[in-house]
Amino acid sequence: MSGMGFLAVGVGAALGAWLRWGFAVLWNAINPALPYGTLAANLVGGYLIGVAVGFFDTHAGLPPEWRLLVITGFLGGLTTFSTFSSEVVANILAGDYVIGALHIVAHLGGSLFLTMLGLWTVRTFS
Repeated sequence: MSGMGFLAVGVGAALGAWLRWGFAVLWNAINPALPYGTLAANLVGGYLIGVAVGFFDTHAGLPPEWRLLVITGFLGGLTTFSTFSSEVVANILAGDYVIGALHIVAHLGGSLFLTMLGLWTVRTFS
């Protein structure tokens, strides 16, 4: 991997993580049982990765560093499987099984749906 590739991933990851942190600061306290900031980061990231994959598939001539910046870096930094996992485990350990299950469905189902919607968006409007 080139130095530009490392830079692209690092810059993208920092920007994505800052946005995820901003979502958490703005929205997680609203409902601690189902932190909306984490959910927003994962759902927005799910949609954007669908858009990005569709875009880069139709623009194969772009330098690979752009894909690294957007998908690996920014969207990797924005979405957060580890935080989602810790929040679900906290629900389960607290005996909030229904909230934990809703958390799983909202994140996984929502993200998968929005990724497909993102791909559809690019394919429809390209």
